[in-house]
Amino acid sequence: MKVGMISLGCDKNRIDSENMLFTLANAGFEIVQDKNEAEIIIINTCAFIELAKIETIDTIFEMAKLKENNLKYLVVTGCFANRYGSNIELPEVDLWISIDNEKDVVKLLHNLTNTQYEKQEENEYEFTGRILTTPNHYAYLKISDGCDKRCSYCAIPNIRGKYISRPMAVIIEEAKYLIGQGVKEIILVAQDTSSYGKDLYGKNKLVELLEELVLLDVWKIRLLYVYPEEISDRLIDFVGKEEKMAKYFDMPLQHINDSILTKMNRKSSREKIENIISKIRNTNSDIAIRSTFIVGFPYETHLEHTQLVDFVTDKLDYAGFFEFSKEEGTPAYNFPDGIDKKTCELWRIECEEAQCNSTIEHHQKYINKVVEVIYEDIDYDKQMFVGRTEQNAPEIDTNVFFTSAFPLEIGQIYKVLITKTDFNMYGNTVL
Repeated sequence: MKVGMISLGCDKNRIDSENMLFTLANAGFEIVQDKNEAEIIIINTCAFIELAKIETIDTIFEMAKLKENNLKYLVVTGCFANRYGSNIELPEVDLWISIDNEKDVVKLLHNLTNTQYEKQEENEYEFTGRILTTPNHYAYLKISDGCDKRCSYCAIPNIRGKYISRPMAVIIEEAKYLIGQGVKEIILVAQDTSSYGKDLYGKNKLVELLEELVLLDVWKIRLLYVYPEEISDRLIDFVGKEEKMAKYFDMPLQHINDSILTKMNRKSSREKIENIISKIRNTNSDIAIRSTFIVGFPYETHLEHTQLVDFVTDKLDYAGFFEFSKEEGTPAYNFPDGIDKKTCELWRIECEEAQCNSTIEHHQKYINKVVEVIYEDIDYDKQMFVGRTEQNAPEIDTNVFFTSAFPLEIGQIYKVLITKTDFNMYGNTVL
């Protein structure tokens, strides 16, 4: 049968979708990109915040309409399925698959469609393959699942369970597979990449993992979701000095006021955060720092919001801001109601504007510098090529727009002289 996949939410979900696609293709299912051709559609869902849940339900309703034509079965898996699947009335869904049962997707679809299949031997610690849904030149690589941090606002530990690191040998094997598929940039992800190995090896093994990965034939290794309290001097030094490490730290901070951080059950403080940022900047000034923040958390006052605005005005290269979402099953669900929705939205916009100005200021240091850019697209309105430096993660950060006097190939790395900057950067290729 023809199967289509819709992956919502984070890049970790994307990896789970790619694994399922590979498993299904190996079992004889035909994978299709056009949802109108699909006889089975699998929606891999997110349920982290209210907006994600709304997107999931809207997508279910939208896909269910295709049953009037070619679609026979609608399947839902991922975080929404784990959190609500057995307790929500959605007759449009023919099958709910929990995250733990995604590995059995072939068996479950055959049971659903009342067809026979030949069971294959599996080893949960072996890597088999993925069908990449990213451009061929970069891919995400999950190094662990679950989370033990227990931030007061976060439902992920309830949905995904405890922190479980993947064996290093399996991660290396998967990285080699990705490189064999043409991947030049490997982006390490997890709910918390910085705690890698503690559960499996009895101590943090992130740097040891990175030391193995940089031995491979890859352009850059990028780190996402590194908690500030887990960032060691050794990790900063390795990222700052190792050529194959992207000069980039994605460090989710959520706030900067100590009182709010305590109520969030975060393990850092403003002083510790600023010390880490200073160490990173002093180790290598080329390292870009990205973060995420929650706006409108219960107990947040205008004064504490102002402190956050002041902080992002010049400390970070990039940041994203999210309005607080009250999630059942979390300690913060029982906190007193915070600021009203309208004020929360205004505060988010104020933070975004402050960060935008900071990004523009940080970009000025690149003027008249030659940087490596991985070419990804064409902007036909600007009549320019589009790419990223190692200081830009795909889809979430800024771009480099540039011209070239010679032909280019998507996914290749070129030297670009930066001649102008604003929120993005502009330049032209040089030999």
